[in-house]
Amino acid sequence: MSISKIEEIKKKFKDKKIIEEALTHRSWVNENKGEKRDNNERLEFLGDAILEFIVSKHLFFQFPKKNEGFLTTLRSNLVNTTGLASVARELDLGRHLYLSKGEEETGGRTNPSILADTVEAIIGAIYIDQGLENTEKFIEENILYKIKDLIKKPLKDPKSRLQEKIQAEGMPAPKYVVVKEMGPDHQKTFVVRVSINGELLEEGVGKSKSEAEQQAAQKALDKFDRDN
Repeated sequence: MSISKIEEIKKKFKDKKIIEEALTHRSWVNENKGEKRDNNERLEFLGDAILEFIVSKHLFFQFPKKNEGFLTTLRSNLVNTTGLASVARELDLGRHLYLSKGEEETGGRTNPSILADTVEAIIGAIYIDQGLENTEKFIEENILYKIKDLIKKPLKDPKSRLQEKIQAEGMPAPKYVVVKEMGPDHQKTFVVRVSINGELLEEGVGKSKSEAEQQAAQKALDKFDRDN
């Protein structure tokens, strides 16, 4: 039986503890206080910065004639919660997370925000264990390859495209409402619902209100595409 991509990644680590930490959600640490293991939030902090740097550098040199707005939008599409959660699903990451029973029962293994955060934590862990060159290789193989498909699609952000689509059909602009906030102040996760004329369209999750709104808008666009 072939092993999953995440198992292949784990085998490359010299320090096995750091990849286990990268896969550990804070809820597991809270539930297993006797275990000497930190959650992945510090690694996520580091991985987020490294990811943004490597993606920015790559886009700067790959698109020498494109302006800052194009580069920023393309980078956002690559590294936002939706993009990173899709990377996590390709890696079969959800199955390998350390979660509390409560978090697991409420869908933690498929939660886009948790999956995206864990991808960033893995990037931080690879950097510490294997250096920048191998970190860049991981990002190229699992994230940057998506550029080819992304540039074939509209690069306007989902909120802008949803608003244009809705107003073109003569309806009022979509409304976004934060329905839930989770986590400590420095590490919040937001759940946002988007509706039109009081009718709920979709729900999005993100590490900021803006990110959650964008995910909700993208899911609403996908729903319109399916229905049509």
